[in-house]
Amino acid sequence: MATITFENISKKFGNNEVLKNLSLVVEDGECFTLLGPSGCGKTVLLRLLAGFDVPDSGRILIDDHVVTDPDKHIDIQPDQRDLGVVFQDYAVWPHMTVFDNIAYPLKLKKIDKDTMNEQVMEIVDLVNLTGLEQRLPSQLSGGQQQRVALARALIAKPSLMLLDEPLNNLDANLREEMRFEIKELQKKLGITILYVTHDQEIALAISDRLAIMDKEGNIRQIGTPWEIYEKSANEMVFKFMGLANFLPIRYEQDHHLVGHGQQQLIWDNLPAESGKVGCRPSDIILSKTGQGLQGKVVRASFLGAVMDYMVEVDGVTLRTEVSTNTALQNDLMFKDDEPCIVNFHELLWFPDNAETVRS
Repeated sequence: MATITFENISKKFGNNEVLKNLSLVVEDGECFTLLGPSGCGKTVLLRLLAGFDVPDSGRILIDDHVVTDPDKHIDIQPDQRDLGVVFQDYAVWPHMTVFDNIAYPLKLKKIDKDTMNEQVMEIVDLVNLTGLEQRLPSQLSGGQQQRVALARALIAKPSLMLLDEPLNNLDANLREEMRFEIKELQKKLGITILYVTHDQEIALAISDRLAIMDKEGNIRQIGTPWEIYEKSANEMVFKFMGLANFLPIRYEQDHHLVGHGQQQLIWDNLPAESGKVGCRPSDIILSKTGQGLQGKVVRASFLGAVMDYMVEVDGVTLRTEVSTNTALQNDLMFKDDEPCIVNFHELLWFPDNAETVRS
């Protein structure tokens, strides 16, 4: 296992400053994900850790060992950093069998044949490839090829694994299957994983903690999946992590008024100022009677397991979903243009002209 420390990392490519004074600590034994839009610098950070590129300034440490420090001309070679790397495109040798692909790093180390066979078969079993050892990559599915790449990275028993969008080329069902397998592998082996992706669902599913990066390469929040999704620290994170509803609030004469109308939002601990509240579709409670904000269902869509509703409240549209069974059992099957009552499970407050958030 290994602790990763980035200290004030900066990196430019030409005039494009991708990373600027970025600092981050990944704890020993955790699965940590760098999540952000394409081009935000997350893969650059992984490549700097792997030793494929060198930062312009700053230090990188694995445990207490400095592996990169341009000021002191320290740049430990990738094969000396005790890490495994898995890329998006598998990068398995097409002319080698599964066994030979996995065994390749051990052959380079000149491990004796009996020890090599034992270690390879142990990893083959670990990644669920038993019985496929003599097949060529062309005879495997995409998920099986990705398991070969994982096994080859694990065979040298690294203390640290770097995964760069490894599931992007798989179909939806395989992605779901493999993300759980990666998490199980991490639990079994207890190694530190740094995972890079722009896929929010994968990041939430596998991470112990994650860092959200913006387009400028800044880290906007670090936290557990629940903290990131339910307690977003700012508007950028809230928008990036999934479908987000925003309801503008005007503060007039000691009242918080919704949208363009005169309905008052009653909610504990709202500040005495204008701003907006944010919520997820799952935070909205629809009903046909009772107290709450008066709205109208402007679009009702049957999606099988769920009813998807677009609701208008004083000129502002909100999206919500209700399971079809719940809707049928609780008289929540709305039609287009039908009036409704809107309440909320949870709201986050976003001040005007600021990125700070309050719950």
